[in-house]
Amino acid sequence: MRRYYFVSDDLDDLSSIEKELEERGISTPQIHVLSMDDAGLQQHHLNDVAPLMRRDVFRTVGKSAIFGFLSAVLVIFFAIFSGATESIGWAPFVLLALVVMGFITWEGGMWGIQEPNVHFKRFQEVLDNGKHVLYVEVSKGKQESMLKEVIGRHTKLQGAGWEPSANALLIGAENGAHRFVKWAP
Repeated sequence: MRRYYFVSDDLDDLSSIEKELEERGISTPQIHVLSMDDAGLQQHHLNDVAPLMRRDVFRTVGKSAIFGFLSAVLVIFFAIFSGATESIGWAPFVLLALVVMGFITWEGGMWGIQEPNVHFKRFQEVLDNGKHVLYVEVSKGKQESMLKEVIGRHTKLQGAGWEPSANALLIGAENGAHRFVKWAP
């Protein structure tokens, strides 16, 4: 999949683009609008970016969890090579390793919640100027050509690049959940 970014200052135009894309078969979880105007997004019924996804929490938690795990391994190695486990046992060292790993992972989350998402950092100035960022995740081929066709009809929209996206599984799960909710009583 690829994620295409577009910049606009017109929420009405973005709303009509979202409707056109959905009519052409691109699902709602593939379309998001990033904006500082949350009230405007709600008023226009646009699919906004979840507040947690605007922050860099998941990336920093992942990195710090790896660092926390390595730190916990160091605690266990210290316990093994110091010989302290023979006199006081394993329990304090295992507990200490878990606490160290948990604390470092938690700290990474606290650090990440203060930072904008790494994918959206480049748009911070645009957002601060009152503009909005539309991003659409499409598969190569048919969906990509549909996106280009719809976007071509909207001259107010400025292209802002693209990047590879690994969200195909997540989007598929979200689409499945929506189908289940509609089907279930």
